[in-house]
Amino acid sequence: MKKSAMLVASTLLTLSLALAGCGKQEGESAAGGSNGQQKAEAATVQIGMLKLTSSAPLFIGIEKGFFKEENIDAQAKWFEAAQPIAVATAAGSVDVGATGITASLYNMVSGGQKLVIVADKGREQQGYSSSALLVPGDSPLKSIEELKGKKIGITQTGSTYHYMAGRMLEKHGLGLGDVELVPLNSIKGLMEALKSKQVDAVLLNEPNISTVVDEGYGKVIAQVGDEIEYQTSGIFFSPKLAENKDVAERFLKAYAKATRYYYDAVLTKKDGQIVPGEHYDEVVQIIAKYTDQEPDMIKKGLPYIDRDGKLLESDIKTQVEWYAKEKLIDKAIDTSEIVNTQLLEDALQKLGK
Repeated sequence: MKKSAMLVASTLLTLSLALAGCGKQEGESAAGGSNGQQKAEAATVQIGMLKLTSSAPLFIGIEKGFFKEENIDAQAKWFEAAQPIAVATAAGSVDVGATGITASLYNMVSGGQKLVIVADKGREQQGYSSSALLVPGDSPLKSIEELKGKKIGITQTGSTYHYMAGRMLEKHGLGLGDVELVPLNSIKGLMEALKSKQVDAVLLNEPNISTVVDEGYGKVIAQVGDEIEYQTSGIFFSPKLAENKDVAERFLKAYAKATRYYYDAVLTKKDGQIVPGEHYDEVVQIIAKYTDQEPDMIKKGLPYIDRDGKLLESDIKTQVEWYAKEKLIDKAIDTSEIVNTQLLEDALQKLGK
């Protein structure tokens, strides 16, 4: 009898120790406790970008620690022009590129270089001032139709300005052959040409639109966003990052958190008018810090970015077809090869509302 009781006690002791060991093992594998979630692997992500207001969500994500929350060390790598960012992203010199979507980007892809467009970084949207067509302050021109036979200043051939001019003209029954496009190489060049009336119209972005109007030497005859929806710039992933689903999704989860923070601070509307959100001044200060601009200047031009960072995917196809039609790219490309919206969708599902 004694031997039997001792055997039962020994068995119970062994079982309780085994259960305790299992509990300890599970607790140790959890991130910061017993919630059962494995801690995300640390990752360094280099982001190629310009000091532009449209990079605001990236600035916010770094400054507010949203990337750190995903165990990502997001490092800004500054560039002086847009095209080298796309080249560096395709080559893997940076993991993420944040820049404009241009004909030269599509030509890179048609030439065999690889990168993936995954999220919004700025677009032309109805009801928001981002880019506009302006004429001299004393010009009699009042509509796009009246530009037939006129000179329109753009930055460069194949640029976003070239695309906007062409698409708006087509919407109003004209084509590029009906006007003379004048490449002026820079925003400063556009503003000077408008002021000196070397051209009949120019395309400009904010805050330069507000500056020209305030100084009285130009007036807006059309807001681009009211004429066409247009994905002007995007977030690109290098092939290596796009293949690393875990890090890619975590990056986009942090990015979407930042786009929501940005949108709620500076793009919400009340009775059809944009009203400052709870974090308006904070967001303006963050942008000022990263762009070396004065806060008052930044307030003149806060670009539209989708609240969830979603790409206007249909417009990418429209762009490729238009550039190919105008012979600005060597050949039309299959946009499914360069667009991946699923990574962001999966990230948003994990982020929640």
